[in-house]
Amino acid sequence: MLKTKKDLIAHCLTYPDVYEDYPFHDHEWAVIRHRSNRRVFAWIYRREGQVCVNVKCDPQWVEFWRKAYPGVLPGYHLNKKYWNTVLLDGTVPDKEIRRMIAESYDLTR
Repeated sequence: MLKTKKDLIAHCLTYPDVYEDYPFHDHEWAVIRHRSNRRVFAWIYRREGQVCVNVKCDPQWVEFWRKAYPGVLPGYHLNKKYWNTVLLDGTVPDKEIRRMIAESYDLTR
């Protein structure tokens, strides 16, 4: 189950050729990058006491996810046309969070 930052990081690190990074020198913000191009596919952080992950989405799906689940919001500090923020608040099933992370991984490869 994806409940904590640690859970999200561990899940993201199961993808091939990725690594964990802390570009802001703040351990509240972890990013998971592709080794080949250094692109980020998951921004993992805590905001207002809530664990969040920002994921890249196909623009055709961005609004779908936002309408489907109250825990999916426009991407915090990122281009809202391509990125969503997913809250680990229990409103988005693990299966769907994993699906969004997988899509983000593929889109940023």
